[in-house]
Amino acid sequence: MWSEHVETKLLQVGFGNVVVSARILAILVPDSAPNRRLREEARQESRLIDATQGRKTRSMVLMDTGHVILSAVQFETLAKRFEQFADEEPAEQ
Repeated sequence: MWSEHVETKLLQVGFGNVVVSARILAILVPDSAPNRRLREEARQESRLIDATQGRKTRSMVLMDTGHVILSAVQFETLAKRFEQFADEEPAEQ
C-alpha cells in the first residue's frame, strides 16, 4: 500500500490525462501482435483505459494493477518523460 510520505510523480499521457509513475510497469508500442492481444484481453476484462481522445493509439502504458492505458502520445515521448523521473534525485524524507 502507498505511504502518504512518498512524493507522487505524475506522467502526462496526453490531453490532460496523467498516471502515477510509480505504478507503471511498462510503456509499450501498440503495433506488435502480443501487445494487440494484451490490449484486447484488457478490453474484454474491463481493464482498458482509452486516453487517446479518439486519436490514433501510439503507445500503451501497462500498470501494476493490470490496467492498460492507451495514449496518443508517441512511445519515445512517454519514455523520455518517464526517464526524467529516474534522473531526478530521490526526495529526502
